[in-house]
Amino acid sequence: MSRPRLTVRARLTLLYTGLFAACGAIVVAVSYTLMARLPVTALGQGDAQQPLAGGDSPASIAAQCESQQTGPYIDKRVLAKCASYLDQQATRLQQQAALQAAQHQRDLTLSHLLQYSLITLTVVIALAAVLGWVFSGRTLRPVQLITAAARTASERNLSARVASRGPRDELRELAETFDEMLARLQAAFEGQQRFIANASHELRTPLAVMRASIDVVLGNPDSTPGDFRGMAADIRAEVDHAEHLIGALLILARNEAGLKVHEEVDLATVAEDVLDTTALGDRRLHATLKPAVISGDPVLAERLIANLVDNAVRYNLAAGDIWISTRTMAASSQLTVANTGPIISPADADRIFQPFERLSERTSHDGFGLGLAIVASIATIHGGVVTARPRDAGGLSVTVAIPSGGMASSTGADGAMRSASST
Repeated sequence: MSRPRLTVRARLTLLYTGLFAACGAIVVAVSYTLMARLPVTALGQGDAQQPLAGGDSPASIAAQCESQQTGPYIDKRVLAKCASYLDQQATRLQQQAALQAAQHQRDLTLSHLLQYSLITLTVVIALAAVLGWVFSGRTLRPVQLITAAARTASERNLSARVASRGPRDELRELAETFDEMLARLQAAFEGQQRFIANASHELRTPLAVMRASIDVVLGNPDSTPGDFRGMAADIRAEVDHAEHLIGALLILARNEAGLKVHEEVDLATVAEDVLDTTALGDRRLHATLKPAVISGDPVLAERLIANLVDNAVRYNLAAGDIWISTRTMAASSQLTVANTGPIISPADADRIFQPFERLSERTSHDGFGLGLAIVASIATIHGGVVTARPRDAGGLSVTVAIPSGGMASSTGADGAMRSASST
C-alpha cells in the first residue's frame, strides 16, 4: 500500500513552518545563553574587598580583641580596630546574602524567560503554519488555474484560458505562456479543420463532374462512340485536376515535417531555369537576378519560384508585365515577384497565403488556391518569411526573404546577373 503523497501546498506549508521554527529556536537559544552568561553582582559587593584597619590580618585583630576582654586595661586603638573588623564582617555577610538572593532571582528570571519564550514560539509557529497554508494556496493559485484549464481543454474545445491577474512573477509568466500555447493550438486546430473541409470540397468537385459526365452518357441510349470518347476526355481532365490537387496537398503535408535536405541553392539560378520552362504568353518579363544563395532543398526552391511565377502569369492583365528579382541584403536572400493586374486591398493581400483562399477577382481563373500557401510553407521551413504588398497601379508584389546559406564566387555572380525584357 503506497503512502499518501503530500501536495505541493502542504509541502510548502511544512517548509515555511519548519524554517520559522528553526529560526525561532535559534533566537530563543541565543537569548537564553546570553542572559545566562551575564555576571551576577550585588549592591556594595566591592566594599568587601577593602583592607582591614592598620593592615593587620583578621586573625591578629581577633587576638587583639580577645586580649582586651581579659587584659587589665583598655587600648582605644585596639577597640577601634575591633569595631572596624566587626563592621566589615557584617558587611561581608550582607553582601553574600545579597549575592545569593541575586543568583536566585537570575535563575528564576531565566526559567521564566525560557518558559515564556517557548510558549510564544509555539503559538507563533502555529500561526506561521496557518498563514503559510493560506499564502501558499494564494501563491499556487495560478498553477491550479492552469491545471483546471488543461483539464477543460480537449480536442474539441481549446477555448479555456487561465487569464491570471496576480502579480507579474514567474507563475503569471507561466500562466500567460500556457494561454499563448492554447491559443496557438486552437488556431492550428481550427486551421486544420478548415483545411480538411476545403480539401474535401475541392476533391468532391472533380468527382461530381466525372459522375455527371458518366450519368449523361450512360443515361442516353443513343450515345455514340464519340460521346464515350468525350466522356473519357472529361474524366481524364478531372482526374488530372484531382491529381494536381492531391500533389499540392502532399507538398503541404510533407512540409509540416520540416526541411530534410540542406544544400546550397542559388535562387537566381533556379529562377533562370524556371523562366526558361514557363510559358509567359504575351506578358512582358523584367528580370534582375543577382546571387542569392540559401541552404535548403533545391526541389522546394524551384517549386516556390514556379508557383510565384505561375501566380504572376495567371492573375495578370492581357499583355501585362512581370517583374522578378533576386538579391542578398543583410545576410538575407530575397526573391521578389511582382505583376500587373486588378487592384487588391491590403486586407485581401494578407489572407492570400491561407490554403484555398481565392480573391473575388481570381475566382474566374483555374487553380486550387494552394499556390501561395505552398510558397508560404516552403519559406517557413527554410526559416524565412513571405510578404505580399498590393501595387498602387494594380497587381501584387510578393517578397520572400530567407537567411543566406553561402556566398557565391565572383565568377558565379557575374554569370548569374541578368537583366532582361521580353515580349
